[in-house]
Amino acid sequence: MEYNIYCDESCHLPNDTCDYMVLGGIWCLKDKKEEIFKRLREIKVQHGLPEKFEVKWNKVSPGKLDFYMNLIDYFFDDDDLHFRGLVVNKTILDHDKHNQTHDEFYYKMYFDLLKVILEPSNSYNIYIDIKDTQGQEKVDKLKNILRNSHYDYDKKIVKKVQQIRSHEVELLPLADLFIGAIGYLHRGLKTNSAKLALINRIQQRSGYNLFSSTLFRESKLNLFIWKPRIS
Repeated sequence: MEYNIYCDESCHLPNDTCDYMVLGGIWCLKDKKEEIFKRLREIKVQHGLPEKFEVKWNKVSPGKLDFYMNLIDYFFDDDDLHFRGLVVNKTILDHDKHNQTHDEFYYKMYFDLLKVILEPSNSYNIYIDIKDTQGQEKVDKLKNILRNSHYDYDKKIVKKVQQIRSHEVELLPLADLFIGAIGYLHRGLKTNSAKLALINRIQQRSGYNLFSSTLFRESKLNLFIWKPRIS
């Protein structure tokens, strides 16, 4: 089977004043992509929004709460959609101790995010939101790491790792929504009532509090809270 994975990240830079880094990816069968995109556009129209309205965590507000609730419910109601997130408390990082740079750690975390999703019997197209001018270098390095770690020298498992812009697809902004919710919760923010309501809906629908790692094989909403190894 061939899958598409849509990945995004939040507060991944070492000096961005945010204590928590969150990586996340939503995936589905490639053959289901257009059907899902169509349904997400329909939900926008149902709420009086244009089809090209860009879903973003930063746009969540009381006035659009019903719309964002509908998106969350659609994710949990559609068996073809899956999400995995990874959370890192950056305040406990000690790169010098582990003889690594922050960039090297970043790639390790991206690998940890994706390794649970990838299965040798399937193939994957991985799409990453464009963040900065070093995006292509980042994509090429991640692609090599994933292929080498999975002995995928024939490029049958990881078919592609490609940059895209969030407004070009419907599922990348949905990944941003889940990443934003998880990050908001872990940072202890409480100023936006709509965001808090959305987080509560995700907790209710998933059955998880989002503060702890889920079971390794959780396939709907899979979450890993990274902790350093104690040596």
